[in-house]
Amino acid sequence: MISTRKTSYLNWIASAINTRVIFFVIIAGFAHAKTSNLTPFLPYGAKGIFQAAAIVHFAYGGFDNIATMAEETKNPSRDTPLGLLGSMSIITVIYCLMALALSMMQKYTDIDREAPYSLAFQSVGMKWAKYLVALGALKGMTTVLLVGALGQARYVTHIARAHMIPPWFALVHPKTGTPINATLLITISSACIAFFSSLDVLAGLLSVSTLFIFTMMPVALLARRYYVREITPRINLLKLVIFLLIIIASSMATAACWGLNPDGWLGYTITIPLWLLGTAGLSMFLPQQRTPKVWGVSTRPLTSILVNCDKYLSHGIFGF
Repeated sequence: MISTRKTSYLNWIASAINTRVIFFVIIAGFAHAKTSNLTPFLPYGAKGIFQAAAIVHFAYGGFDNIATMAEETKNPSRDTPLGLLGSMSIITVIYCLMALALSMMQKYTDIDREAPYSLAFQSVGMKWAKYLVALGALKGMTTVLLVGALGQARYVTHIARAHMIPPWFALVHPKTGTPINATLLITISSACIAFFSSLDVLAGLLSVSTLFIFTMMPVALLARRYYVREITPRINLLKLVIFLLIIIASSMATAACWGLNPDGWLGYTITIPLWLLGTAGLSMFLPQQRTPKVWGVSTRPLTSILVNCDKYLSHGIFGF
């Protein structure tokens, strides 16, 4: 609410502390690592990976906030994709290193769900490290809440500009240049929900809602590429709807086949060709009304729909 620049200073300080704690966890974890703890490797198989990815998918939820800051960047078409790809790549590597360090410090059957790193360090004789891990976790939650409120307020601002909610929420403060009313709405409502809800319910709801949004976004991107109101012929609109329904239905069916019968293959002989049929139909029978000027990958939205549907159903139906 004060200003984006001053908020970024606070976020930078908290991130610097959290980064040092992360590097400590990785280095100290590998220093006490035992390769024997990695046996058996992948005890739950590929199905377990997808189920776990669906549960912790919210860890990647903050990256979409970078896109909401496009209005406040100097060169959005260049800086926004670079910021997304760069930060996501770095964080993915760090996540994998931390998970590997934890798995090598302690057997996967002995890892505590409530405080995995604190108890893992305690098991190797570093009881004092649990306080450092707690400090890093506290700072991490602070930055997540800060960035979450920052991005969600921008979402509300765009929704208010479209008059889907009262335009009063789109008001930008003349001095700070921030959407003050939207920020107040998000922070107060989020605090009330968090106060009256349990952490397990919120985590599950956040995972499912994030996956649902990440599935709908590629669909919206495809609709924007292939449809323009009062320009696109009605027959092309009908083709777009049919192809999208084929892609979404085949993606959900593929995920259902994976969850219900991981060792089977008969279902894939139907669902995968249908997905390829819908993809080929979009590429061959529909002209793009809008083409990306700087960044654009033609098959990325289609792949996102397939992967997100799989993780969405894994969490909702076949989750732990």
